[in-house]
Amino acid sequence: MRTLASLALFAVSSAAVLADNPDLCVPRCPATTQARFTNQIPSGPACPQTRVDLCYTNTDLKFVFTALGETNFYFNPNQTTNGDIWEYEVMEAFIHKGSDDPQTYFEYEVNPNNVTYNSFVYNPSRVRTAGAPFDHAFVMDPFGDGFTVDTQLDKPNKKWVSRSTIPLALFNAENPRGTTWRMNFFRTIVGPDTFPNQQLCGWKNPGIASFHITPAFGTVKFV
Repeated sequence: MRTLASLALFAVSSAAVLADNPDLCVPRCPATTQARFTNQIPSGPACPQTRVDLCYTNTDLKFVFTALGETNFYFNPNQTTNGDIWEYEVMEAFIHKGSDDPQTYFEYEVNPNNVTYNSFVYNPSRVRTAGAPFDHAFVMDPFGDGFTVDTQLDKPNKKWVSRSTIPLALFNAENPRGTTWRMNFFRTIVGPDTFPNQQLCGWKNPGIASFHITPAFGTVKFV
């Protein structure tokens, strides 16, 4: 397992290589590309497959999150926008405009109840070092700001699908073609018999049981 210090050093030495060899090339809608993963974080038996389909327009990022192999569909029905939905089952996207390892990035989550969590994260250590600053700035009116979300549960087929739109203006961007961003995608799995202990799943494995390790974020180029 890499230490936090070695992760940061690895990221500095490989940033240029990542920018030239992106993990994903995202097309203009309606074409899409797909990130898929079964990695358990930091290690362990494979997670059920999770897929994230991505595309962009001049004004928006569009994501379709698909959680397969679902048995619990577990959420707290009392939670509303920007509540602690991450305590239960969610799919997540961490998004940063630019190719460097970010210190500030956007955290988007959606749960099976179609509730979202929308926050900029301030993580200047890049690896959530103990004692270092770590803070959140919430988007308080996401739907008024142009976000959309539509989540459908398919219990007979053990899956749930969430279609989300995030405005590019949130990142002071428009028509991102030709630019390189950093992202990571995650899923948490838990049920009434195991709560609060979650199975953590991710696209790019940070190597420790934390999602907030930005050197591990994948590189995404808009084409």
